[in-house]
Amino acid sequence: MPNSVTKANADCEKTFDSVDKLILLVDKELNILNCNRNCEENFRLRGGDEMTQILKSINERRSVREYESKKVPKDMINAIIEAGNEAPSGMNSQPWRFVVVEDEALHKKMIETTVPNAKKILEHVKTSNPDRYQLIMKRYEELEDPIYYSAPVIVFVVGKGPYADMSCPLACMNMMLAAFSLGLGSCWVQFGSLVTDNKEITDSLELKEDEKIFGPIIMGYPRNIPEPPEKRAPDIKWL
Repeated sequence: MPNSVTKANADCEKTFDSVDKLILLVDKELNILNCNRNCEENFRLRGGDEMTQILKSINERRSVREYESKKVPKDMINAIIEAGNEAPSGMNSQPWRFVVVEDEALHKKMIETTVPNAKKILEHVKTSNPDRYQLIMKRYEELEDPIYYSAPVIVFVVGKGPYADMSCPLACMNMMLAAFSLGLGSCWVQFGSLVTDNKEITDSLELKEDEKIFGPIIMGYPRNIPEPPEKRAPDIKWL
């Protein structure tokens, strides 16, 4: 008899254990279901089948290279930089600082420095793609500012440390999306970073030897917004 009672108790414990596990499993599934419903409801409230504002900004943002001379309000620039500062970063290191250039004299000095440096880099295009080279050189001759495109605002994102390379471009992208959402044009101009051989400019930027320029990002009120370029379908592998 005692053995039968012991066995019965053991069976009951197993049953209760199974029931507890089942309850936990059901709770887990209900939580997932509620989470999915919340996500779906959130998506519906933000536009349903239409693109949400974030997706709309990603899809409609363009690299703008023609700007009005109109000044951009300081609070708008600050809002854009705040958006950059909210970008994710490796180990939350936030390895960036921002330098805003609006001064016309410094802007001119930067053009004088970057144009010859950019032309040196483009020399290899002369033989590899002559037609493309002629097109670029024609633009350099025609434009007063073929580097920063006469944008009223130039933002240098200055990074430092082991996480800068992976983190600072995320801050730059946040800033360009934020600029678009506020009705501004923007563009990452890599040749605009070719200022490091001019001490007057690096002193103005307070650029240190262990720091690196990302961007810079030019921005302003767009004079013309280019048509969207043709995009290839994404190459996706599902596993």
